[in-house]
Amino acid sequence: MRILLLTHTFNSLTQRIFIELSGLGHDLSVEFDINDGVTEEAVELFRPHLILAPYLRRAIPESIWRNYTTLVVHPGIVGDRGPSAIDWAILEGESEWGVTVLQAEAEMDAGPIWATETFAMREGTKSSLYRNEVTEAALKAVLRAVERVGDYNSGTWRPTPLDEASSRGRLRPVMKPEDRSIDWISDDTATVLNKIRASDSFPGVLDALFGKPCHIFDAHEFAGHGSPGELAGRVGDGVVKFTSDGAIWIGHAKRSDYWPGIKLPTALAFPEAAELPELLEESGDIRYQEENSVGYLHFDFYNGAMGTTACKRLLAAYIKARSRPTRVIVLMGGSDFFSNGLDLNLIEASESPSDESSLNIEAMDDLCQAILETDGQLTVSALQGNAGAGGAFLALAADEVWARSGVILNPHYKNMGNLYGSEFWTYRLPLRVGEDQASQIMQNRLPIGVQEAKRLGFIDDHFGKDVAEFVSQVEARASALASSPEFTDRLSAKRSSRAIDEAAKSLAQYRSEELSHMQRNFYGFDPSYHVARHHFVQKTPHSWTPRHLARHRELGWMVPED
Repeated sequence: MRILLLTHTFNSLTQRIFIELSGLGHDLSVEFDINDGVTEEAVELFRPHLILAPYLRRAIPESIWRNYTTLVVHPGIVGDRGPSAIDWAILEGESEWGVTVLQAEAEMDAGPIWATETFAMREGTKSSLYRNEVTEAALKAVLRAVERVGDYNSGTWRPTPLDEASSRGRLRPVMKPEDRSIDWISDDTATVLNKIRASDSFPGVLDALFGKPCHIFDAHEFAGHGSPGELAGRVGDGVVKFTSDGAIWIGHAKRSDYWPGIKLPTALAFPEAAELPELLEESGDIRYQEENSVGYLHFDFYNGAMGTTACKRLLAAYIKARSRPTRVIVLMGGSDFFSNGLDLNLIEASESPSDESSLNIEAMDDLCQAILETDGQLTVSALQGNAGAGGAFLALAADEVWARSGVILNPHYKNMGNLYGSEFWTYRLPLRVGEDQASQIMQNRLPIGVQEAKRLGFIDDHFGKDVAEFVSQVEARASALASSPEFTDRLSAKRSSRAIDEAAKSLAQYRSEELSHMQRNFYGFDPSYHVARHHFVQKTPHSWTPRHLARHRELGWMVPED
């Protein structure tokens, strides 16, 4: 079928649906829902057999849903209605939640039900639940709904009207700032965390730090007791604030009067934080564990962004791990993201974005080079979560790349204003997938699923239906790799191969060539990178759909004969 994905933006759920339906042989195109006229034009151009709306913020025009089968993916259980579905589910402590695929009608979220899936809730942020449980449930429901289109068209199957469905869902209003508001005197730690998690990564909880209004994000429980609402001190780039029965660590904040619109580490958003006492040396985003001759290096940076300081801290941790008497080092990333490369928010908020971009990419390259030059251990990148841009190529610095089933890769840079990219991609990518395929990956700018990534050679394997199962299998495989009778031969072959590659073209030369292109991106006459970064950081609404997504807008596009 020709399926049009109508969406507010090409987010992780939309990308996953795009990948899976394309893999099943459907003809996919994407249109950002900018206004009624643009959407109607897209439908007229593509003439889809089915319209899927995985992520919208406004109603679909009647001119579309009356004339085309149009299905909305709602992140709520059957009967749940309203734009704050997951927010309320977290805040009200739901133990089970779900995703419902329903037919678009005049009343939002009230159309006939095509498919639904439920899942167990866990303690986590709204964004984390969305990227994991919601996405997996949505995919199952969408695939089931797509299978039913033929029977629906032939009249042999009909969706279930909402008033006939058994449900505990209900209409709930948009969650307002006062619903999320924290009462530091009476709210206990669990309540405070729930309110922040229900608001992360958007819109955040409206609160105040150092007497100034701000939105807060990225909170974790912290051991300690004190006067509720008072600041206890600083941990890394975050601050600790007392609740009625304990304390929390607040990692990020956004102010309207200081670098407006940019979410920053709290200590950077509030320079006053420097006056607070330092409670610990590390904030816990980097940790190392060792078992069965395997070292596991975890780095869980907020939204997968790795700024200059984060890269330097991770490099120091990696060098320390490399000095240990282990046989295998596994780069674990975080549970939501492996890495997304440069920290664009920190770059945007710096005095010189060009200089900070240069410092950040140099720090990323230092880390990648240290991994590439490791000759005393075998290295593995274990992608629990998604990876994009420089983060995807950071993974390729390791000898082996394993990914959780369902992970999405965006191994390209051009969407960020034709950024050239570094992280030794010109060395590692062609080595894995070949020159021709490497060029296609970098030019296409489309997400890649793990099945395609394995077929291409970008990754070595994928497994595990969820993070827990993936981590368990990673540990078993890494232990087996370390104890393998072939370990010595593999390590010797690695050293030999690296020496041959270095003689043919040194890492220094690859790095220099890549960085010369990057310097033009950062300091050259073409401002595309700076413009794209600014719009990305400020979440500027889309004014058009990129042509690599909107295939129906390509010159010469013709609707195929059905």
